[in-house]
Amino acid sequence: MAQLKRKILIIGLDSAPAEIVIDRRAEFPVLRGLIEGGFHGTMRSSDPPITIPAWMVMTTGKDPGRLGLYGFRHRTGYSYDKMWIATAQAFKERAIWDVVGDHGGQSCLVSIPPSYPPRKVPGHLISCFITPDSEKEYTYPAGLRQEIESRFGPYAFDVVFRTENRDVILKEIYDMTAKRFEVLHYLMTTKPWNLFMFVEIGVDRVQHAFWKYMDTKHRLYQRGNRYENVILDYYRFLDRKIGELLAVAGEETIVLVVSDHGAKRMKGAFCINDWLIEEGDLVLKEIPKRGASIEKTAVDWPKTKAWGWGGYYARLFLNVEGREPQGVIKPEDYEKERDRLTERLKAIRGPRGEAWETRVIKPNEYFDEVRGDYPDLMVYFDDLYWRSAGTLGYGTRYLLENDTGPDDAVHAQEGMYILYDPEEKVSRRKKIDILDVAPTVLHALGLPVPSDMKGKIFNG
Repeated sequence: MAQLKRKILIIGLDSAPAEIVIDRRAEFPVLRGLIEGGFHGTMRSSDPPITIPAWMVMTTGKDPGRLGLYGFRHRTGYSYDKMWIATAQAFKERAIWDVVGDHGGQSCLVSIPPSYPPRKVPGHLISCFITPDSEKEYTYPAGLRQEIESRFGPYAFDVVFRTENRDVILKEIYDMTAKRFEVLHYLMTTKPWNLFMFVEIGVDRVQHAFWKYMDTKHRLYQRGNRYENVILDYYRFLDRKIGELLAVAGEETIVLVVSDHGAKRMKGAFCINDWLIEEGDLVLKEIPKRGASIEKTAVDWPKTKAWGWGGYYARLFLNVEGREPQGVIKPEDYEKERDRLTERLKAIRGPRGEAWETRVIKPNEYFDEVRGDYPDLMVYFDDLYWRSAGTLGYGTRYLLENDTGPDDAVHAQEGMYILYDPEEKVSRRKKIDILDVAPTVLHALGLPVPSDMKGKIFNG
């Protein structure tokens, strides 16, 4: 068994905001107990603040520039229509479980994005929500799959949440979460571990599907609606399940409850490519159908300066001569054109003329190091309240709904954390950065922190 003297349980609640977990802790007795005995507060997420790459930023102590990952999908080189998807194979940096393994420790890792296809780890692993289905290999070691399925049946990785059938979504979220906690209980009591970490994606899904029913500031909120308590009821359910897990984890175990980013109401989606058409930066050969994807649209590339991708934030690409196949921006004009585009993006206002707090990031200047296929600009419209719609042909800049299916919530820059150490009980609110998590976890386990990890150990 391991040489390590301490154990840590990391409970990942995907997209959980401090406004619910910490500010409303009176409704969650188990979490409240951890908060009252530990460090807690907001945690600034990565840039971009999205599931991939945020969980790997957290567990490696490396920012997205070093990881070379800026989202789930990436443009392939400087092509116009080729892309690649970030899977476990895209991550080359060592994570906290690798350091634990270096010192003779074992880890149990469940549903940490992205962990498909499963990689060899010092311990046991079940892959995450990007797993295509349970017919694929999704465990390490491979035999763990049969062990799990013989006891619990097929493992559920995710649910379809962008649909209008809210009752089905809710049932599937509860079923998935209940099954996951059964598996977690089994692993915790039958496998050796010094680090036990899992991520519950159900938090993210229930918020995307039901936020408008809870948030009184959401434009579609209706008081007294039948789903008004769905999100908080789910958190109460999670609180009970976490309590059951803590009962078998052991009183001496360090506990970290953490989210990869926060959540808040979605105001709408900004049609980045329709705007670029209006501005004259994107030129098409024909009028697109409503909702057309940029990859399947006839773009007049020799006349186009820029185009964009959608999502929780916008990625913009410039069409540079000698870099793109049909580039038009002279290399010596690149920075001038990028600056002009940046200023125009910051000047965008809302549908009623209201001012927006829009942030524009130049990745190659923002990160100390940039690897992989990074965009020319990263754009957070109105502090992320407005998604970026990558599809086009709407004849307007603004959509009140998501262009890829029903959605009530967007990502917030700040997530949350609770760090409870039974040997050093405190009750202190402290703001941290997502890069602080990995060195703090290793320090709590009494392990050396690799010198190339960014962030700092947070304590009193």
